[in-house]
Amino acid sequence: MSFRLADGVETPVPLIDEAIVERNIARAQALFDARGVALRPHIKTHKLTRFARMQIAAGAKGVTCQKTSEAEVFVAAGCDDILITFDILGPAKTARLRRLADKARLAVVADNEVVVAGLSAAFADAARPLRVLVECDVGGARCGVQSPQEAARLAGVIARSAGLAFGGLMTYPPAKSHDKVEAFMRAAKPLCVASAGSCETISSGGTPSMLTFPEGSVVTEYRPGTYIYNDRSLIARGACALEDCAMMVAASVVSRPTPDRAILDAGSKALTSDLLGMTGYGLLRDYPEAVITGLSEEHGHVDLSACARKPEIGEVVFVVPNHTCVVTNMFDEIVLHRGGAEMRKVRVDARGKVF
Repeated sequence: MSFRLADGVETPVPLIDEAIVERNIARAQALFDARGVALRPHIKTHKLTRFARMQIAAGAKGVTCQKTSEAEVFVAAGCDDILITFDILGPAKTARLRRLADKARLAVVADNEVVVAGLSAAFADAARPLRVLVECDVGGARCGVQSPQEAARLAGVIARSAGLAFGGLMTYPPAKSHDKVEAFMRAAKPLCVASAGSCETISSGGTPSMLTFPEGSVVTEYRPGTYIYNDRSLIARGACALEDCAMMVAASVVSRPTPDRAILDAGSKALTSDLLGMTGYGLLRDYPEAVITGLSEEHGHVDLSACARKPEIGEVVFVVPNHTCVVTNMFDEIVLHRGGAEMRKVRVDARGKVF
């Protein structure tokens, strides 16, 4: 890496190259515009209202949030079309959702009748119904109904519930499983139309599968998140190249206890502990043969034995994290720049919004 940190920027800190961000946004928007599919990017990757506005200005239909507290931040910033892709359960949470729904167009998901009943109780006397999509499990083994028939049954329950409107179907599939999405949704859609009267939206997502999204899909909107920054896991999957990675974590070498070991000031509180099937906890961009073998809370343990050239104590190194979304939520501030110039700190607007 050829640039130096600006005065006042201390390590460890995430650096975000805005030029790469802009390029990634434009590329994804062009891809889905060409497919005739709405783009609804997930903001959990960046948690920055400025980037959400940039995505919407480029043509995104709206944004995706994972929790109501995230959505509150983005509604306050002017985003008025939001899908929350998490079961919202409990009177306190549904009351909060109801208050937010008076300020923006919201949609949520559900995969069981307990969640639907809670939403209905909160919205029974609302001026406009809350759109609810049925979450479907097409192989991701997370939340979601298990069959098209179950999707249709729950769609009917939603359509008959006071204060609610059935909005369609949603899934977060395993990587590169478009065939499973197509098969499930093509079977479920007519059943939902029969049980609920319509099936307007079919929403899928995931950056790892984005570049292989098929033409002529039954999916009507797509929800990638990580594409705006990209990360080491996506390089490993072939979904991007190193030059497409907008986030790096700048870290300092604080110790060289042995010739083949370096210690960074970035541990588990700065780099994600997610391995995602890979070896090591990030890629040192300028030392690709190095391996981040372990993370203590404040220490990154680096094996330099395969490196012909090795970093020195005091040197700033740049780590492409395994999973950018987790890193974002560990910092109050990040540093924006353009190719190493114009560095400036900005607060992470929705940091810590996990409820």
